[in-house]
Amino acid sequence: MKIAATYDVSKKEIFQHFGKTQNFKIYTIENGMVEKSEVIDNGGFGHHDLATYLKSLGVEILILGNRGQGAIDALDAAGIKQLAGITGNPDDAIVAYLAGTLKDNPDAKCDHHGEHHEHIEDNGDKEKIVFKPL
Repeated sequence: MKIAATYDVSKKEIFQHFGKTQNFKIYTIENGMVEKSEVIDNGGFGHHDLATYLKSLGVEILILGNRGQGAIDALDAAGIKQLAGITGNPDDAIVAYLAGTLKDNPDAKCDHHGEHHEHIEDNGDKEKIVFKPL
């Protein structure tokens, strides 16, 4: 079985926004033990395409911080079990998962996706960029 965790390489922690993660730490589990782990990049994918990418790598479980509803739906459609709301070192999270003590927080969701989308408004003789939720 393969378990992935969103991964912040510089902090060596679980990255907190699934759709923007640049790396994953992938664990291969055999007989209830970690046989190997490796850090990989996101394959150039983002948001919804990450689920398909992880599935193509054989990932069955994803440990992550937060994610939006689109990511939740994409991961569900790919058949990847999610353990969300997890913080700290992914190695510690794997140990907790294997011990049966890692707890999913289904309420760990991103709800700010509209904040960074740009919309142009005509302001008389000049256009200005304003930020509005979608």
